Amino acid sequence: MKKKLTRLFKDFLHSEQASGILLILCTVLSLAVANSPLGQRYLEFWHAEIGFEAGTVRLRYSLDHWVNDGLMAVFFLLIGLEIKRELRIGELSSLKNASLPLIAAIGGMLTPASLHLLLNFGTESQKGAGIPMATDIAFALGALALLGSRVPLSLKIFLTALAIVDDLGAILVIALFYVGDFSLRYFGLSLAVFAGLLLLNRLGVRRVSLYLLMGVLLWYCMLKSGIHATLAGVMLAFAIPFSNGEEGSPSYQVQDFLHKPVAFLVMPLFALANTGIPLTRDWLQGLTSANSLGIFAGLFLGKPLGIVLFSLLAVKLGVSRLPSDVDWRRIVGAGFLGGIGFTMSIFITLLAFRSPSALQSSKITILLSSLMAGTVGYLILSRSPASSVSLSEEYYESAANDAPAYPSTAFSAERQESDRPADAGP
Repeated sequence: MKKKLTRLFKDFLHSEQASGILLILCTVLSLAVANSPLGQRYLEFWHAEIGFEAGTVRLRYSLDHWVNDGLMAVFFLLIGLEIKRELRIGELSSLKNASLPLIAAIGGMLTPASLHLLLNFGTESQKGAGIPMATDIAFALGALALLGSRVPLSLKIFLTALAIVDDLGAILVIALFYVGDFSLRYFGLSLAVFAGLLLLNRLGVRRVSLYLLMGVLLWYCMLKSGIHATLAGVMLAFAIPFSNGEEGSPSYQVQDFLHKPVAFLVMPLFALANTGIPLTRDWLQGLTSANSLGIFAGLFLGKPLGIVLFSLLAVKLGVSRLPSDVDWRRIVGAGFLGGIGFTMSIFITLLAFRSPSALQSSKITILLSSLMAGTVGYLILSRSPASSVSLSEEYYESAANDAPAYPSTAFSAERQESDRPADAGP
């Protein structure tokens, strides 16, 4: 059991790391093509409509719409499965283990949103307050992978758990604040389908294909309800049977299958479809708008500030303890890596704004802020001493054979009692 869960967690980490590198390449390529002589054709390609209409059923949308509302539902399905696994048997399954990344994530969401609202409250652009709230797991873990043994495993687990809580927060924000033309009829149908999925789970039905077929129906009802269709992925994730998380469970099978398609197909397509930003002559002026300044302040300043201050508060109050092999320099570095918004930030941008100028300036600010935050975080962590526990493949292989999926020493109060004073500060 331990071995299987460790391998699943390892696969998740490796997929996210490699995906981060691929996302960078796709973003650079998309920006370059959009601002080349082929730029107009490139944009027209993503805006071309495909699909069908049959009676009252209309499923004909642009390619970028299919990516953002269709393929991203698969991304949210994987995120939902990750959240579910963390809550059931992972780092978030016990209050002792979950407290530090949970409290840090809350700070990392509230502080950026507050800074954005401080600059935009009462204006049309206040809808962008959710943009700097989330962390891109792929980019953050990709940056950690480049640091090798300078990053202890416990910090990687901390940042992964923090980013997953961030994603959960972003999902709730999308559900509550970014609703389109609401249809009570289709929302009611969505709830009915979801109830049917939960009933199948309760009856012990384990056939994955049945859950996926009903998941497609759930997605369609959510699409027509005005609540963003991608949330159907999260709802489906929590309906798929988990059991004890063993390899034969439907949840394990779906999650294990989705790692690579999401990392190497869904997310790169999302980057290609949404970062083809043609730079107009006044694009620099857009970076000085209140919305852009709010996004920058949130990602580059609010994220690390919120993560570090809330972590410090949790430690000072005795609610949490730092892992024995993580010091405050590494928490600060992880805080800046938390400022890499990208995927979820761009996704919320698409829900918050319709104006081409607002979309352009928001996306450019997200890219620049994420680049700056990631660079600072990398530089801080690169100056940290090498960890005694390497994150190499050899370590993972030995962990798969001998250790639980989440090392008991990672957030062990007993070990920290002897290694670190209770009131240790930065």
